[in-house]
Amino acid sequence: MNTKTLIIAEAGVNHNGDIGMAKQLIEAAAAAGADLVKFQTFQADRLVTRSALKADYQVKATGADESQHAMLRKLELSEAMHQTLLAHCKACGIGFFSTAFDIESIDFLATMQPPFYKIPSGEITNLPYLRHIAKQGTPIILSTGMSTLGDIEAALNALEKAGAQREKISVLHCTTEYPTPMAEVNLRAMQSIGTAFNVTVGYSDHTVGIEVAIAAVALGARVIEKHFTLDRNLPGPDHKASLEPAELSAMVQAIRNIEVALGDGVKRLTPSERRNQPIGRKSIVAAKEIKPGDVFSTLTLTCKRPGTGISPMEWDNFIGSKARQHFKPDQNIDK
Repeated sequence: MNTKTLIIAEAGVNHNGDIGMAKQLIEAAAAAGADLVKFQTFQADRLVTRSALKADYQVKATGADESQHAMLRKLELSEAMHQTLLAHCKACGIGFFSTAFDIESIDFLATMQPPFYKIPSGEITNLPYLRHIAKQGTPIILSTGMSTLGDIEAALNALEKAGAQREKISVLHCTTEYPTPMAEVNLRAMQSIGTAFNVTVGYSDHTVGIEVAIAAVALGARVIEKHFTLDRNLPGPDHKASLEPAELSAMVQAIRNIEVALGDGVKRLTPSERRNQPIGRKSIVAAKEIKPGDVFSTLTLTCKRPGTGISPMEWDNFIGSKARQHFKPDQNIDK
């Protein structure tokens, strides 16, 4: 990872199976300034059983009439569609990658030479999957929703034993709930992960709004992943918990501002402060007319702007001593 925060615009399944909508998502992510746009690569038959239940948020968004399998079936992207989206990303100047949810999908994505493999939270305990990802020799981004530190440790160990290098693994703190209640974010857990495992950390954000992702960057996140959509009112499981394009743009800009604002940690005067210092600070000046031989006291001296004279930190060196010259009111005192 470089020093710039990697911002992943998570299109996910918000294309609703429509290649035209998927292209529009790419265009929106590129216009927002995201580094990568991410989709999801799966086949429903390999991902879930036909009897698998939907999560509560999925039921709320899409109803209870269809199964999770039927819902996902409509959200698949064919191999040809992947190639079309890769080409469109190149044309739009944004990186493409996708989350594979099974071993066959990992192998297919390998033909597209992805910059990363993304391990979603649901696969963190899928040992054959983890081993197959590790064998690809590509940098890995690991999401940790629904996980304990023990789960993360086991996954990292499995990845390393299969050939992955820890320095090429980024671990994202995540809460698997859409949207995530603020009380369940626990953003400091991201820092705990970094301390426990000496890894690059980031945050996969499912909260409403952009402030938590921005706060994560201030706390050290080097990767931010955020779902986005063209319209939150569209049908589908993830639209409601996603940003719209203008919000995505605002998040990206805010993160870039935070990166600059964090600085290098050295406390020093900035160029603008050097210009403002004489204006904002004070000098020791005469509170009234002072004649040669008069004793400097709290009655004859005061401190006023500008700070172009002797600093008030020298106050004690003057009190009780005698003036060597004449001073008019407000005149800078000098030695």
